[in-house]
Amino acid sequence: MRSSGLLAAFIPRASARRIAHSTASLSSPFPEAAFSAQRTSPDAGNGFKRRRHSTASDAPLLTNIARQLSIRKPLINTTNVTRFPVARPSCLQQVRSLSATIARQKAANSEPPKSPENARTELEEKEESTQEEIDRGFERSEKASQAAKLNLSARLAKEGQAGGKRAGFGEIWRLLKIARPEAKILSVAFLCLLISSSITMSIPFSIGKILDIATHSTPEGGGNELFGLTLPVFYGVLAGVLALGAAANYGRIIILRIVGERIVARLRSKLFRRTFVQDAEFFDANRVGDLISRLSSDTIIVGKSITQNLSDGLRAAVSGAAGFGLMAYVSLKLSSVLLLLLPPVALGAFFYGRAIRNISRKIQKNLGGLTKIAEERLGNVKTSQSFAGEILEVNRYNKQVRRIFELGKKESFVSATFFSSTGLMGNMTILSLLYVGGGMVQSGAISIGDLTSFLMYTAYAGSSMFGLSSFYSELMKGVGAASRLFELQDRNPTVSPTKGDKVISARGPIRFKNLDFSYPTRPAVTIFKDLDFEIPQGSNVAIVGPSGGGKSTIASMLLRFYNPTKGQIFIDGKDISTMNAKSLRRKIGVVAQEPVLFSGTIADNISYGKPEATRAEIIAAARKANCQFISDFPDGLDTHVGARGAQLSGGQKQRIAIARALVKNPDILILDEATSALDAESETLVNEALAALLRGNNTTISIAHRLSTIKRSDTIVVLSSDGRVAEQGTYQQLSSRPDGAFTKLMEWQMSGGEGGVGPMSSYDSSAARGPPTETEELQQMLQEGEEDYGEFEDVEGESEKEGKDEGRVKKESENGDAEGVGGKAAAAVGTAVDKKAKQP
Repeated sequence: MRSSGLLAAFIPRASARRIAHSTASLSSPFPEAAFSAQRTSPDAGNGFKRRRHSTASDAPLLTNIARQLSIRKPLINTTNVTRFPVARPSCLQQVRSLSATIARQKAANSEPPKSPENARTELEEKEESTQEEIDRGFERSEKASQAAKLNLSARLAKEGQAGGKRAGFGEIWRLLKIARPEAKILSVAFLCLLISSSITMSIPFSIGKILDIATHSTPEGGGNELFGLTLPVFYGVLAGVLALGAAANYGRIIILRIVGERIVARLRSKLFRRTFVQDAEFFDANRVGDLISRLSSDTIIVGKSITQNLSDGLRAAVSGAAGFGLMAYVSLKLSSVLLLLLPPVALGAFFYGRAIRNISRKIQKNLGGLTKIAEERLGNVKTSQSFAGEILEVNRYNKQVRRIFELGKKESFVSATFFSSTGLMGNMTILSLLYVGGGMVQSGAISIGDLTSFLMYTAYAGSSMFGLSSFYSELMKGVGAASRLFELQDRNPTVSPTKGDKVISARGPIRFKNLDFSYPTRPAVTIFKDLDFEIPQGSNVAIVGPSGGGKSTIASMLLRFYNPTKGQIFIDGKDISTMNAKSLRRKIGVVAQEPVLFSGTIADNISYGKPEATRAEIIAAARKANCQFISDFPDGLDTHVGARGAQLSGGQKQRIAIARALVKNPDILILDEATSALDAESETLVNEALAALLRGNNTTISIAHRLSTIKRSDTIVVLSSDGRVAEQGTYQQLSSRPDGAFTKLMEWQMSGGEGGVGPMSSYDSSAARGPPTETEELQQMLQEGEEDYGEFEDVEGESEKEGKDEGRVKKESENGDAEGVGGKAAAAVGTAVDKKAKQP
């Protein structure tokens, strides 16, 4: 409808018509405020172009309505409506307002009087209903209900393949297998680890022997020699051994650090490559921030887990095994006391590792969300600033930070509980050993040196237990991060970019044959249904249609971002599903509505589609694309464009994008609204650049809204809202059809899309009509009243009176008193209502 936007949005069309045909029985006068616009502002057109004598032409219509209302007749006489070509929007609003008031008053008179309690209850129910409507907002259409049926099978799990399940040996083994290419150098690191650990574990035994010699408590009475060496010589040898252990430890650390960085670099490269070969369905279902988190923080955790953490775990295992063996060698009785305390520690370590693994996965998931927020908001910081949304975005970021903080705090509580309890148990173990060992020393079962060595081995074994617990928890963190990486690594794209026949040339006719398509993430929403059309080789074809009709989807399917649900796409008679997608895309050039430039120089961006392009080819493409502005930059083609081309204007970025397409010399060129967001000057320069593209032998597909772009096309394909081809032909052919889909679409666009609903939404070949005019709508409302109430006989006297009134109106209109006529017509309606209200 072309009436006021609020009226069109909140008064359903069917309801308004039913109200308009209600019988004119009322008990209270109609408020004259409804006609104030008619009286006080006769020249107001409510945004529409007024015709000559429009005020006067409304007067007979209002007079006729007032007459029919005064005699209790439905609004069925359409003489005045059809006689005048245009009814003003204000007139239509007056009729609707009058009809609505009559209906309310009629309903009030037909109902029995309500008690105060019932009236109050009804008022409360009405307020609740109104509040529910406000809370509910827009009613969901059938298309919205279909769109809600999401298919997110391509979405990666937040917690990886294992989800919340317990990590199995297979996952741990696969994690360790990542280090297989570094097996040789890692074996050297583990040899160094074995040497340093053995030397470290020999120290307590040596200290015990030295104490026995110093206290003269050696049971065998070995004198001042130790291992057949005098004490000075023994000290020298021991110093050399300790130096060897330090050198081995140095070699272990540096080798593992280098290997760890190498593994992380290889993981990132491999995963980035796997990410880039994924299809469009994958990127529709996954957030970029989560992918960045997997490529950055998860790879670091995995690299650390299989190098440094594995080394620490092996060191703890070796130290622990050697410690327990030497403790058994020193005293089996003391060793048995120690073994009683090991099971609780081991059980606590098991549950601690599981808890840490789950918390680690949640932290990684939230880190992905944090990265997404930062990447998205910082990438659109100007938009946020233009809406003064800095505080909102900071609060949004801080909310995610607080979530990670709470998880970190939870992890710290779990770690503190475990390590403090195991520390307490370790101290109690030492106390028990001192109690038992002291008695053994007094009884002469062991020497002071043996007890000292045992206690030192106990401390070493205890630290090894702590090390193994830490190793297990870090390993579980690594497994959690690795499962997220393995999920990305194992996913195979639906459309593989490397499989299929290599494309030598993409010249030839393009045929979309009986194509059905729905986006994989919303399979219930049909985009194309039996779409069928052909594009001749070397032609310039414009694809037009309503918003959301699938124009850009045609480009995506031609680039093989998606596979059709049904049907085929042919290029020169060959199905593109059998073609190598990568080589096919090399033959297609794309200029998007919002061109994307990468950080780097202008030359880098122009040669992006053809990295081997020479400097001369880049300059030639830039000249064809009207990129003269490059000469105004001090560095010329070597000027850095900034992140996403932030240093350039919209028109400059668009022309660089055209140059990028030109340097490829593509067989097929896709122009997706290439000038829709530009100012007049930039559009002129870009159109000149596009004209250079259209002079070539390539096939050009223009997705267009602007009439200037459409007129340049050889053929126009009009898409309907139901995913079919509504019309196809040249501009002259389609524009000559007054009831055609193309004509209605152009009229609707040029009128500014009034009413909010496009003419293509209900278009079919049998009824290609646009939005009704105000006169047509009012006439239809009056005619439907005749169908609802039957035919009524007109009184001859009333007809004669109507003719006199009409003649009087025409006479006053000729005298130029249009405003007075409008006021009298409005007053006539008001008087008729007042008379009717005063009747018993």
